[in-house]
Amino acid sequence: MAAPMAALPGRALRAYQGQRLLRLWLGRGVCGGARRPAAAANGGETHFGFQTVSEAEKGEKVYQIFKNVAKKYDLMNDSMSLGIHRVWKDILLRQMNPYPGTQLLDVAGGTGDIAFRFIHYVHSQREHRARQKLRSHQNLSWQEITKLYQEEEHKSLGGSHVVVCDINEEMLKVGKQKSQQLGYSEGLSWVVGNAEELPFNDNSFDVYTIAFGIRNVTHIDQALQEAYRVLKPGGRFLCLEFSHVNNSLISSLYDLYSFQVIPVLGEVIAGDWKSYQYLVESIRRFPAQEEFKEMIEDADFLKVEYQNLASGIVAIHSGFKL
Repeated sequence: MAAPMAALPGRALRAYQGQRLLRLWLGRGVCGGARRPAAAANGGETHFGFQTVSEAEKGEKVYQIFKNVAKKYDLMNDSMSLGIHRVWKDILLRQMNPYPGTQLLDVAGGTGDIAFRFIHYVHSQREHRARQKLRSHQNLSWQEITKLYQEEEHKSLGGSHVVVCDINEEMLKVGKQKSQQLGYSEGLSWVVGNAEELPFNDNSFDVYTIAFGIRNVTHIDQALQEAYRVLKPGGRFLCLEFSHVNNSLISSLYDLYSFQVIPVLGEVIAGDWKSYQYLVESIRRFPAQEEFKEMIEDADFLKVEYQNLASGIVAIHSGFKL
């Protein structure tokens, strides 16, 4: 991997402040509550898969896609990736290696996959430490052992908390239903919000994650600036996203599978060919690893690097607010 480029201190912050002032002057404000994506003030054009559309039109189209597929989203992920997306998300959590008290913001994480893994990881780590503590005190009575276990259960997450932020209410609804079914309630919050204008204060989180979501954002640079803003100094940015395959044979097979199989699965399982055709196209339009790395560095993140998984079908990008 290439070494991180030098970043001008405060550059992204100054740019962000100027953009926010402009947005406030135009009457847009910060996206919060249950609003849909606002119409773009400049009326610019962008891509929606392989189509060229207005920025406002893309926001609405992406919103409708995820509203339509929300109930079948997890099933389709398992079908399209043969379940391998679960392994990729587990690797993301191991890279994060959250400590007790970690405050995580998971953006575009409506169905809760990263959030539930985070809670399970933190809980498992605390249980492991509790067992080690008990093994080092072999002379404890059973009453003392019971008391220790009760204390650990009472503070099982050690103050850790995850906020799931997604612009789409239907995706959040699915995530909330899953959390009830799985019994996850402690240390978990759900917020409707736009990745480009996050409804959170500066310096609020230790870790920011976004998994398979940033390619659907209209202004990726603005989302990266927002990630930088809400992270605490020393905080970490982690992005899991489909990327560019670095093996020609695998690339050919991957293209064949993507364009000939995935839309068919979408039609058979979710009754929605077009949404999954868009998702395939959006992957191809996403910047390659080095280009996206440079975008992260342009947002003032340092120690930026990436790890390719499955020959670059996906990549985990990491950066720090230092």
